[in-house]
Amino acid sequence: MTASSAGEPAFPFSRRVEGIPQALSIYINQLVYDLKRRGHDVVTLSLGEAFFDIPLFDFKKLDLDRCYHYSDSQGIPELRQKIADYYHRHYNAPVDAAREILITAGSKPAIFMAMQAVLNSGDEVVIHEPAWLSYQEQARLLDAVPRFIPHDVPVSDFARHLPPRCRMLVLCNPNNPAGRLYTRSELLGLLNELRSRGIWLLVDEAYSDFVVDEPFHSLAKLAPGLPGAIVVNSLSKNMGMSGWRIGYVISHPDMIARLLKINQHLITCAPSILLYYVSRYFDDIIHLTLPQVREVVAKRARVARMMDALGLRRMGGSSTFYFFVSLGDYPGNSLDFALRLLLDHGIAVVPGSAYGSSTERFIRVSIGTESEERICESLNIIRDQIHTGLVDGESIRRRLLELGQSYFQPA
Repeated sequence: MTASSAGEPAFPFSRRVEGIPQALSIYINQLVYDLKRRGHDVVTLSLGEAFFDIPLFDFKKLDLDRCYHYSDSQGIPELRQKIADYYHRHYNAPVDAAREILITAGSKPAIFMAMQAVLNSGDEVVIHEPAWLSYQEQARLLDAVPRFIPHDVPVSDFARHLPPRCRMLVLCNPNNPAGRLYTRSELLGLLNELRSRGIWLLVDEAYSDFVVDEPFHSLAKLAPGLPGAIVVNSLSKNMGMSGWRIGYVISHPDMIARLLKINQHLITCAPSILLYYVSRYFDDIIHLTLPQVREVVAKRARVARMMDALGLRRMGGSSTFYFFVSLGDYPGNSLDFALRLLLDHGIAVVPGSAYGSSTERFIRVSIGTESEERICESLNIIRDQIHTGLVDGESIRRRLLELGQSYFQPA
């Protein structure tokens, strides 16, 4: 409840909202923003994006009479067709732009709306760790129950982890934060098992273009017509436009019809001017960003060799722009490790505890926004901090208070 003055009533808040924590990755990045405003130089290995060189194309070529107003709640047809063509061209996935795509204001609400369309109170959602931290909290906001498959369980054993009230299984392919890529046989076997039980498979494909040297198998290709399958993607990672908040869902027309109702009541439409802009310049943007995606993946391979030379162990994976680095015998927890690294050395990473209970002994390192020289220097410091093993939680809390920040509180 809200604090109140003497004689004034207290005002309660929803138990659902009170029952979830802040997003830990965003908590860390907010500390980064605050430190930078104070003049600190921070090596930012915590951001979930890569910075691409993208010019500003001419807005004057757009029809501003349309741009200033509401547009189709399902997403403007021109952009839906561009997305469908892209999936067909790059992933050999047949997608009906008119009936199987919905565009909304980012992939976060897209995932949340997909859960809303499927889940009732008490239903269970199974999530494979390491898992993007908002999956479980979105489920809790719907009074659903998140269940977790530890990171070291093979896909062939997932069926053993499906509880009686499971209505959805969520994967991120390729995985954030480890960069793990699910194979065609794994996805097909899982899809068939889930279909036999009436369980939806939702695959978050936000990093689909960050697969260069291995085949990427989109669920949209493996499940033509998409019964029981939900694909979520966005422009944030693949096109380097995270601040524009444009995401989309590819699924069976029956699912799209339900999502459309939810989108109409929650969002109305994604920003019209941005939809028309991206639609007009889609091919130009892709022509510029895909080579930069390949450069990031090549950079990832070079950083992997740096880690090997330093003896830094990490979870297996070859895609995205992340590494999930093991803390080895470090005696403290991953949150204190990350906070000490930030406050003592000006290096920001995300604690592994954000991605599941089986991944507490890791940190996520993103290489999308910093130079290789600064990354290399930071990896040396990370290695040294793992081995020195110094932990002083009270000092961390005191220094956070000096910055006007509190220690992160899980729900």
